[in-house]
Amino acid sequence: MSDRQVLVITSLQDTTADDVITELGRRGVPVARVDLADFPCNVTLAARTRSAPDTQSVHVGTLRSASRSIDLGNVRAVYYRRPEPFHFPLMEPEDRRFAVMQANYGFGGVLAALSGCLYVNHPQRIADADVKPAQLAVAADVGFNVPETLITNDPDEARRFAAEVGAIVYKPFRVPLLHSRDNEPLTMYVREANPTDFDESIGLTAHMFQALVDKVADIRVTVIGSHIFAVRIDSDLLDWRADFSVHRYTVIDTPPLLVRAMREYLRRFGLVFGAFDFALSEDGAWSFLECNANGQWAWLEESTGLPMTAALVDLLQRKHVS
Repeated sequence: MSDRQVLVITSLQDTTADDVITELGRRGVPVARVDLADFPCNVTLAARTRSAPDTQSVHVGTLRSASRSIDLGNVRAVYYRRPEPFHFPLMEPEDRRFAVMQANYGFGGVLAALSGCLYVNHPQRIADADVKPAQLAVAADVGFNVPETLITNDPDEARRFAAEVGAIVYKPFRVPLLHSRDNEPLTMYVREANPTDFDESIGLTAHMFQALVDKVADIRVTVIGSHIFAVRIDSDLLDWRADFSVHRYTVIDTPPLLVRAMREYLRRFGLVFGAFDFALSEDGAWSFLECNANGQWAWLEESTGLPMTAALVDLLQRKHVS
């Protein structure tokens, strides 16, 4: 077996990555774990750029921690999960901003430019695919049924949209790390929007409103290389993420037309992994809601027995990759 390493970039608290690392170890695949927050206190980088015989520049060198030495030219795959951001807590604010930017473009740039390895997924591709308007545009173009959507900062347009399409929901484009006044973590779920509540505060930033899908269930389809795992989620919740304790899971098949559309969607964004969310209507129609290029999946394996960790490790080993 090749001794080329798999590099897992994530935080120490990532239990999903723990399962993948355990399976890689069971298969005898060398694996190393690095968190962006480990740099520079616990990780050092020395990377040289050289011109290879084919005139392509490649980075060679090492990442070193207290327990590992990673040869940058010997990485077979990068599993980019959920690293903590760079932080330099002992620096003054201006120095910290400068240091973080240099780390992002230097340390992070090297990790994003390794030669001859598979990224699951590449961090730049994740960033591109995380933009909701781009998701909706590509989803419609590849043939998904996409609910009528309005992106606006005009309250009159929002009221007009609601009058035209009927019941609507509000969706955040992305939720930053928020805390209450008591420093409790907060999040924001999809919620039904009442146009009588619309006021001039809509004009303060961009908002996304979408026609409410009259659904009977949600569907999460996790695409891992050539493997597709579809699970129906029954919960009676508008946003199933609000309460996992009420879920009922059923493993289902994915219609072939939608399989082709998903593969084309991932190809457009340069992804090999994607967690697709659909709303299932009573007539059997699947409506595209979003695709997370770095979505969670381990809880579904635990709940259904689907071999998702094995599929992910197959992908990192470059087995059965479509």
